Amino acid sequence: MKLHTGKLFWPSTLPVVAEYPVLDCDLHCEVLIVGGGVSGALCAHLLAERGIDAILVERDRIAEGSTMASTGLLQYASDKTLASMIRTFGEEPAVHFYRLSQTALERLKEISNRLEGSARLTERSSLYLASSEQDVKALREECVTLQRFGLPAIWWSAADLEERFPFRYPGAIYAGGDAEMNPYAFVHGLVQKAAQLGVRIFERSNMNGSERTDDGRILCRCGKGRVTARHVIWATGYETQQFKKESGAHLRASYVTVTEPAASLNGWFEQCLIWETARPYLYMRTTTDGRIIAGGLDELLPGGKLPEGREIRQCERLLTEIHRRFPDQEGLTARFGWGAVFGESRDGLPFIGPHPNYPNFYFLEGYGGNGTVCSMIAAEMIVDELTGIRREDMAMFSLMRSSKPKPVPARLQ
Repeated sequence: MKLHTGKLFWPSTLPVVAEYPVLDCDLHCEVLIVGGGVSGALCAHLLAERGIDAILVERDRIAEGSTMASTGLLQYASDKTLASMIRTFGEEPAVHFYRLSQTALERLKEISNRLEGSARLTERSSLYLASSEQDVKALREECVTLQRFGLPAIWWSAADLEERFPFRYPGAIYAGGDAEMNPYAFVHGLVQKAAQLGVRIFERSNMNGSERTDDGRILCRCGKGRVTARHVIWATGYETQQFKKESGAHLRASYVTVTEPAASLNGWFEQCLIWETARPYLYMRTTTDGRIIAGGLDELLPGGKLPEGREIRQCERLLTEIHRRFPDQEGLTARFGWGAVFGESRDGLPFIGPHPNYPNFYFLEGYGGNGTVCSMIAAEMIVDELTGIRREDMAMFSLMRSSKPKPVPARLQ
């Protein structure tokens, strides 16, 4: 599956990256990780920290799948509001998921602090805008709900926004403690750290089949060699849908534009992350060198494939939206733009855990706009399970779940 098309920005920020060999021999390990994006990198890092013998294989190059097309916004809030999740799932599972997301975000910050340079996250506040007057009531309800459960949320009126920004909206939720990242640098930094801790890394080593051995292990054909493992973590993101389709998920096309560096961003309060209630929504952030990244305009994949060239028109629309919100940047031009495959689950939750048709496999499918945070949740859950720590709350993310997650065990609330 072609995951992105157009001119990508992140590789230009890290022109020289580490290279890893092709797997060309037979190896043994405790855990084989398939996928060299953010999910696989996080699993590799956590397993290495706990002293578990692991191998990571990537079909192409490290961080060159969906990671390279990510916009790198990290938020505890989900595309599906907490109030909506409570109505769908009940209070306990919904609040537990939001608290898991908040904890995962803090863990990502901790992990990035061990890395160097552009691999580190930058803490940012977030602004969730009511796109119209009709959206104010629901967004205020969300703000009250978040506050009720001790999650960061402050209501800003239209006057509050006008004091801080050059645009007008009828209201917004302001939240501190979120972050932005260079996803390409983060994954490369994380994989390098995992390799230093003993994880064996292989590029251009596609896993093209597996079979059970007599002693219950899994023999996987990877690259030009084979890996025998006790467990396999499948961390290939949206590509998993090609061979293990989940009825509760679907893929869309999403678009991103990145401008040239702005002369000044003084009109952008705290350079906070910006998103809004309209669907398909628009989101914006800045970069360390003063660029503006805008993304969104999600749409169905025509014929199930990412359309070539469609990103040109969509990125022009995104640039227009930047100019409309920040008139002082009207002369700013785009330097990069791309389209990418974006996955969503119908209930707003990721898919995490085992599958009855694949014994000893664990899957990470971080569907939704907060995929990196969901990947952190998934990596910790799976590594906990593999190291003898029971995660009963993983059932709420089951690959075989119904529309209503199971209740969260009381001791985990």
